[in-house]
Amino acid sequence: MDKKVADKIKKDLLARKQQIEGDLDSFTKDDKHEKDEHRAKFPDFGNKSDENVQEIGAYSTNLATEKILEKTLIDIEDALDRINKGSYGVCKYCGQEIEKKRLLARPVSSACIECKNKLQKAV
Repeated sequence: MDKKVADKIKKDLLARKQQIEGDLDSFTKDDKHEKDEHRAKFPDFGNKSDENVQEIGAYSTNLATEKILEKTLIDIEDALDRINKGSYGVCKYCGQEIEKKRLLARPVSSACIECKNKLQKAV
């Protein structure tokens, strides 16, 4: 992979990682039992029954958002690790180079488009 492209992708991934960590911090608290894990905060809108319903709805949304952001953060960290190890841009299934166009569109990709399509058809 072209070093200039890899450096741009790394910069973009680091910025996205920082953004996601900030987003997570805005509605979660650190999990005391798991290092680098988050736990959605339960909102407090008041004590009325309609407020309790809103709290449950907001908490459910926060839980789902937390899981998506944590998964994205793991994908970003994996991509950064591959960049640092020099294996970024190589398909983990066939060993071929992943197209630059795909990596620019989805920097966390670890599979070429052909292998990804085969996997999706198999499911």
